[in-house]
Amino acid sequence: MTEDRPFALQRRERLMDELRRHGAVRVRDLAQLLEVSELTVRRDINALAARGLLTKVHGGATLPTDLAPAPARRSRPAAASLTIGMVVPSLDYYWPQVVVGARAAAAALGVQLQLRGSTYDQAEDRRQISRLIEAKQVQGLLLAPNLDSEGVDEMIDWIGNLPVPAILVERQIPYWTPTPRQLEWVRSDHALGLEMAVHHLHEHGHRRIGLVLAKGSPTSAHLAQGWLKACAELDLPSDFVVRQGVALYEPGHRQIIEDILDRCRRSRITALIVHSDPDAISIAQYLTEQGVAIPDDIALVGYDDEVAHLAEPAITAVRPSKARVGRTAVEMMVSRLMEGKRRPGQRVLILPELILRDSSVKRMPSL
Repeated sequence: MTEDRPFALQRRERLMDELRRHGAVRVRDLAQLLEVSELTVRRDINALAARGLLTKVHGGATLPTDLAPAPARRSRPAAASLTIGMVVPSLDYYWPQVVVGARAAAAALGVQLQLRGSTYDQAEDRRQISRLIEAKQVQGLLLAPNLDSEGVDEMIDWIGNLPVPAILVERQIPYWTPTPRQLEWVRSDHALGLEMAVHHLHEHGHRRIGLVLAKGSPTSAHLAQGWLKACAELDLPSDFVVRQGVALYEPGHRQIIEDILDRCRRSRITALIVHSDPDAISIAQYLTEQGVAIPDDIALVGYDDEVAHLAEPAITAVRPSKARVGRTAVEMMVSRLMEGKRRPGQRVLILPELILRDSSVKRMPSL
């Protein structure tokens, strides 16, 4: 028996190891890791779910919260009566996995989760939050409001004065704000994720690296922070930063990419870090059309890892632990509601991981 071809028992042990590490796993990633078919992985998940060791979700599995130390018996009846509202800005990119983690944690803890979809617009955020409050059914709120436009101070103050406690998800506010209670938050450590990408490229010999940031993304500020820190630590130039969306649906994206590549040639850039996946795929597609070899001529690393594996070649990407963020947010809220003022406030960073693929590592020639 080899590690690459484990029998069913060993394979399921490795599956559970990945689940304990990340809180959630996807079928396609496990199939690649274990070198088996997706059907085999689904069968393993079904077998483990039947034993109560994991929770099946669409496209993967999550780790039930009840595998953690059980709370005191007297806490369970109160928790079972709780309803938590959740408002997210998107239901078709990035956020579905956050919601999956939140729902798994809610089911394991016996609480209800009411989900509302919003947009990246403060007025719509307020509308959806107000609907939940006015229904008088929720005891706490998990929120991802737009905090990158005018009126941020008013929005933070409004949230801080809501009649039920709120925890921000994938959002962060200043460490002190003039609100009746200091807001808690849980988010991915995007700055560290960007540092991981820079260090990876540096380890593979790249000394002139560029950064392409999605325009208007709440994540961009954190990525820029990590970029500057990593470049300073490694003594790399940090001046090549483009803040412009280049996804296929962006008007004029081909010309924008061509301008970026012209600048790459002038600056002798050998690697690009691109946020987000659709932008990275758009650049990869254009490079291939122009006969630019990836990663031999230019290496690529994406950020988000939602669809980076679909590119040709598959794109190395930083993967925020989205399901873990949602899971942690629910656990934090239940803890806050159960313990009240006895519990100290929490502000939590969840570490991402780097998923290596062909776009950043040159293949060794066959013998």
